[in-house]
Amino acid sequence: MVRIRVLVVDDHRIFAESLAAALAAEPDVDVSAAGSGPAALRCLERAAAEGRRFDVLLVDADLGGNLPGMRPAVPVQESNEDGLVDGISLVAGVRSGQPSVRTVVLAEKDDPRRAALALQAGASGWVAKDCSLSRLLTVIRGVLRDETHLPPALLTGVLRELTAARKHRTESERLVESLTPREREVLRCMVAGLGRKAVAERLFLSPHTVRTHMQNVLGKLGVHSTLAAVALARRAGVGPVDLTRDVVERGGQLA
Repeated sequence: MVRIRVLVVDDHRIFAESLAAALAAEPDVDVSAAGSGPAALRCLERAAAEGRRFDVLLVDADLGGNLPGMRPAVPVQESNEDGLVDGISLVAGVRSGQPSVRTVVLAEKDDPRRAALALQAGASGWVAKDCSLSRLLTVIRGVLRDETHLPPALLTGVLRELTAARKHRTESERLVESLTPREREVLRCMVAGLGRKAVAERLFLSPHTVRTHMQNVLGKLGVHSTLAAVALARRAGVGPVDLTRDVVERGGQLA
Protein backbone atom coordinates (compact mmCIF):
# COMPACT_ATOMS: atom_id res chain seq x y z
CA MET A 1 0.00 0.00 0.00
CA VAL A 2 1.32 3.43 -0.99
CA ARG A 3 1.04 5.68 2.05
CA ILE A 4 0.36 9.41 1.86
CA ARG A 5 2.47 11.56 4.17
CA VAL A 6 0.52 14.59 5.38
CA LEU A 7 1.69 17.53 7.51
CA VAL A 8 -0.99 19.59 9.27
CA VAL A 9 0.15 23.17 9.99
CA ASP A 10 -2.11 25.12 12.34
CA ASP A 11 -1.40 27.24 15.40
CA HIS A 12 -4.67 26.16 17.03
CA ARG A 13 -3.42 23.06 18.84
CA ILE A 14 -6.78 21.40 19.51
CA PHE A 15 -7.83 21.70 15.86
CA ALA A 16 -4.45 20.49 14.59
CA GLU A 17 -4.37 17.50 16.91
CA SER A 18 -8.00 16.57 16.19
CA LEU A 19 -7.49 16.75 12.43
CA ALA A 20 -4.24 14.79 12.63
CA ALA A 21 -5.92 12.08 14.71
CA ALA A 22 -8.81 11.80 12.25
CA LEU A 23 -6.47 11.51 9.28
CA ALA A 24 -4.23 9.02 11.09
CA ALA A 25 -7.21 6.64 11.32
CA GLU A 26 -7.02 6.17 7.55
CA PRO A 27 -4.99 3.06 6.66
CA ASP A 28 -3.04 4.79 3.87
CA VAL A 29 -2.24 8.08 5.64
CA ASP A 30 0.74 8.97 7.83
CA VAL A 31 0.25 12.34 9.49
CA SER A 32 2.28 14.79 11.56
CA ALA A 33 1.40 18.23 12.92
CA ALA A 34 3.25 21.53 13.31
CA GLY A 35 2.08 24.56 15.27
CA SER A 36 3.84 27.31 13.32
CA GLY A 37 5.44 28.17 10.01
CA PRO A 38 9.02 27.73 11.26
CA ALA A 39 8.11 24.41 12.88
CA ALA A 40 6.61 23.25 9.58
CA LEU A 41 9.75 24.23 7.70
CA ARG A 42 11.88 22.28 10.14
CA CYS A 43 9.66 19.23 9.68
CA LEU A 44 9.91 19.51 5.91
CA GLU A 45 13.68 19.92 5.94
CA ARG A 46 14.17 17.02 8.36
CA ALA A 47 11.90 14.74 6.33
CA ALA A 48 13.69 15.63 3.09
CA ALA A 49 17.10 14.98 4.67
CA GLU A 50 15.88 11.56 5.81
CA GLY A 51 14.53 10.71 2.37
CA ARG A 52 10.87 10.63 3.42
CA ARG A 53 9.37 13.84 2.09
CA PHE A 54 5.83 14.85 2.88
CA ASP A 55 3.32 14.55 0.06
CA VAL A 56 0.70 17.08 1.18
CA LEU A 57 0.72 20.11 3.46
CA LEU A 58 -2.57 21.25 5.03
CA VAL A 59 -1.97 24.89 5.95
CA ASP A 60 -4.12 27.18 8.08
CA ALA A 61 -5.00 30.28 6.04
CA ASP A 62 -4.75 32.40 9.20
CA LEU A 63 -1.46 30.90 10.40
CA GLY A 64 0.14 33.35 12.81
CA GLY A 65 -2.92 35.59 12.67
CA ASN A 66 -1.53 37.54 9.70
CA LEU A 67 -3.80 38.43 6.81
CA PRO A 68 -2.29 38.85 3.32
CA GLY A 69 -3.02 42.35 2.10
CA MET A 70 -2.67 43.88 5.57
CA ARG A 71 1.11 43.70 5.43
CA PRO A 72 3.70 42.25 3.08
CA ALA A 73 3.98 38.48 3.37
CA VAL A 74 7.03 37.48 5.41
CA PRO A 75 9.58 35.53 3.36
CA VAL A 76 9.94 32.16 5.03
CA GLN A 77 13.72 32.42 5.18
CA GLU A 78 13.31 35.49 7.39
CA SER A 79 10.80 33.94 9.77
CA ASN A 80 11.46 33.82 13.47
CA GLU A 81 10.80 31.27 16.16
CA ASP A 82 7.51 32.88 17.16
CA GLY A 83 5.70 31.48 14.13
CA LEU A 84 5.27 34.80 12.34
CA VAL A 85 4.85 33.27 8.92
CA ASP A 86 1.39 33.63 7.42
CA GLY A 87 -0.22 30.73 5.62
CA ILE A 88 0.14 32.17 2.11
CA SER A 89 3.83 32.91 2.68
CA LEU A 90 4.38 29.35 3.83
CA VAL A 91 2.67 28.03 0.70
CA ALA A 92 4.95 30.16 -1.49
CA GLY A 93 8.07 29.10 0.40
CA VAL A 94 7.23 25.41 0.17
CA ARG A 95 6.39 25.74 -3.52
CA SER A 96 9.79 27.31 -4.11
CA GLY A 97 11.84 25.00 -1.89
CA GLN A 98 10.03 21.68 -2.31
CA PRO A 99 7.84 21.91 -5.44
CA SER A 100 6.86 18.23 -5.26
CA VAL A 101 4.92 18.88 -2.04
CA ARG A 102 1.26 19.75 -2.67
CA THR A 103 -0.32 22.35 -0.41
CA VAL A 104 -3.98 22.75 0.53
CA VAL A 105 -5.17 25.80 2.45
CA LEU A 106 -7.69 25.31 5.26
CA ALA A 107 -9.90 28.35 5.84
CA GLU A 108 -12.51 29.44 8.35
CA LYS A 109 -14.56 31.06 5.59
CA ASP A 110 -14.59 31.36 1.82
CA ASP A 111 -12.75 34.42 0.53
CA PRO A 112 -12.21 34.70 -3.27
CA ARG A 113 -9.38 37.22 -2.96
CA ARG A 114 -7.38 35.19 -0.47
CA ALA A 115 -8.11 31.94 -2.31
CA ALA A 116 -6.73 33.54 -5.48
CA LEU A 117 -3.63 34.64 -3.54
CA ALA A 118 -3.19 31.09 -2.31
CA LEU A 119 -3.41 29.66 -5.84
CA GLN A 120 -0.95 32.27 -7.11
CA ALA A 121 1.42 31.28 -4.32
CA GLY A 122 1.27 27.66 -5.46
CA ALA A 123 -1.56 26.06 -3.48
CA SER A 124 -3.43 23.21 -5.10
CA GLY A 125 -6.61 23.64 -3.12
CA TRP A 126 -8.73 25.73 -0.74
CA VAL A 127 -10.97 23.86 1.69
CA ALA A 128 -13.27 24.94 4.50
CA LYS A 129 -12.09 23.87 7.94
CA ASP A 130 -15.54 22.49 8.74
CA CYS A 131 -15.71 20.27 5.66
CA SER A 132 -16.24 16.54 6.15
CA LEU A 133 -13.31 14.19 6.53
CA SER A 134 -14.34 12.37 3.35
CA ARG A 135 -14.27 15.66 1.43
CA LEU A 136 -10.82 16.51 2.78
CA LEU A 137 -9.49 13.07 1.86
CA THR A 138 -10.89 13.49 -1.64
CA VAL A 139 -9.00 16.77 -1.96
CA ILE A 140 -5.78 15.28 -0.57
CA ARG A 141 -5.88 12.40 -3.04
CA GLY A 142 -6.95 14.72 -5.84
CA VAL A 143 -4.08 17.19 -5.50
CA LEU A 144 -1.66 14.28 -5.67
CA ARG A 145 -3.11 13.68 -9.16
CA ASP A 146 -2.31 17.33 -9.99
CA GLU A 147 -5.93 18.40 -9.59
CA THR A 148 -6.89 21.84 -8.26
CA HIS A 149 -9.74 21.88 -5.76
CA LEU A 150 -11.95 24.86 -4.93
CA PRO A 151 -15.45 25.05 -3.46
CA PRO A 152 -17.90 25.59 -6.38
CA ALA A 153 -19.23 28.75 -4.74
CA LEU A 154 -15.73 30.28 -4.89
CA LEU A 155 -14.92 29.48 -8.50
CA THR A 156 -16.43 32.55 -10.17
CA GLY A 157 -14.95 34.93 -7.62
CA VAL A 158 -11.50 33.36 -7.83
CA LEU A 159 -11.50 33.51 -11.63
CA ARG A 160 -12.47 37.18 -11.42
CA GLU A 161 -9.64 37.88 -8.97
CA LEU A 162 -7.07 36.04 -11.11
CA THR A 163 -8.20 37.89 -14.24
CA ALA A 164 -7.91 41.23 -12.45
CA ALA A 165 -4.48 40.28 -11.10
CA ARG A 166 -3.30 39.38 -14.61
CA LYS A 167 -4.58 42.70 -15.94
CA HIS A 168 -2.72 44.60 -13.22
CA ARG A 169 0.41 42.55 -13.87
CA THR A 170 0.29 43.32 -17.59
CA GLU A 171 -0.04 47.04 -16.93
CA SER A 172 2.75 46.89 -14.34
CA GLU A 173 5.02 45.07 -16.80
CA ARG A 174 4.37 47.75 -19.41
CA LEU A 175 5.34 50.51 -16.98
CA VAL A 176 8.51 48.72 -15.88
CA GLU A 177 9.52 48.23 -19.52
CA SER A 178 9.49 52.03 -19.91
CA LEU A 179 12.44 52.32 -17.51
CA THR A 180 16.02 52.57 -18.70
CA PRO A 181 18.42 49.72 -17.76
CA ARG A 182 19.91 51.86 -14.99
CA GLU A 183 16.47 52.80 -13.65
CA ARG A 184 15.48 49.13 -13.58
CA GLU A 185 18.64 48.36 -11.62
CA VAL A 186 17.75 51.11 -9.15
CA LEU A 187 14.22 49.70 -8.90
CA ARG A 188 15.61 46.25 -8.08
CA CYS A 189 17.68 47.86 -5.33
CA MET A 190 14.52 49.50 -4.01
CA VAL A 191 12.76 46.12 -4.03
CA ALA A 192 15.67 44.77 -1.97
CA GLY A 193 14.99 47.48 0.61
CA LEU A 194 18.13 49.53 -0.02
CA GLY A 195 18.10 53.23 0.81
CA ARG A 196 19.53 55.99 -1.33
CA LYS A 197 23.01 55.87 0.22
CA ALA A 198 23.23 52.08 -0.07
CA VAL A 199 22.10 52.21 -3.70
CA ALA A 200 24.71 54.88 -4.43
CA GLU A 201 27.48 52.75 -2.89
CA ARG A 202 26.36 49.63 -4.71
CA LEU A 203 26.08 51.24 -8.14
CA PHE A 204 29.08 53.59 -7.70
CA LEU A 205 26.91 56.67 -8.15
CA SER A 206 26.52 59.88 -6.18
CA PRO A 207 23.52 60.12 -3.82
CA HIS A 208 22.28 63.03 -5.94
CA THR A 209 22.32 60.90 -9.08
CA VAL A 210 20.52 58.07 -7.28
CA ARG A 211 17.91 60.53 -6.05
CA THR A 212 17.32 61.63 -9.64
CA HIS A 213 17.02 58.02 -10.81
CA MET A 214 14.55 57.24 -8.01
CA GLN A 215 12.45 60.27 -8.88
CA ASN A 216 12.44 59.20 -12.53
CA VAL A 217 11.39 55.68 -11.52
CA LEU A 218 8.46 56.98 -9.44
CA GLY A 219 7.41 59.33 -12.24
CA LYS A 220 7.50 56.69 -14.98
CA LEU A 221 5.66 54.17 -12.81
CA GLY A 222 3.04 56.77 -11.91
CA VAL A 223 3.41 56.31 -8.15
CA HIS A 224 4.27 58.66 -5.30
CA SER A 225 6.23 56.52 -2.87
CA THR A 226 8.94 53.89 -2.74
CA LEU A 227 6.49 51.45 -1.15
CA ALA A 228 4.07 51.83 -4.07
CA ALA A 229 6.93 51.42 -6.57
CA VAL A 230 8.04 48.20 -4.86
CA ALA A 231 4.48 46.82 -4.87
CA LEU A 232 4.13 47.57 -8.59
CA ALA A 233 7.54 46.04 -9.30
CA ARG A 234 6.57 42.82 -7.54
CA ARG A 235 3.32 42.63 -9.54
CA ALA A 236 5.45 42.91 -12.67
CA GLY A 237 7.68 40.09 -11.51
CA VAL A 238 10.69 42.28 -10.71
CA GLY A 239 12.79 40.66 -8.01
CA PRO A 240 15.32 42.24 -5.65
CA VAL A 241 18.92 42.77 -6.64
CA ASP A 242 21.21 39.96 -5.47
CA LEU A 243 22.86 41.41 -2.38
CA THR A 244 25.31 38.52 -2.15
CA ARG A 245 27.07 39.55 -5.35
CA ASP A 246 29.23 42.60 -5.90
CA VAL A 247 28.38 45.03 -8.65
CA VAL A 248 31.35 45.58 -10.94
CA GLU A 249 29.84 47.95 -13.49
CA ARG A 250 31.15 51.46 -12.97
CA GLY A 251 28.92 53.32 -15.34
CA GLY A 252 29.31 51.71 -18.74
CA GLN A 253 26.11 51.11 -20.63
CA LEU A 254 24.03 51.12 -17.46
CA ALA A 255 24.87 54.72 -16.54
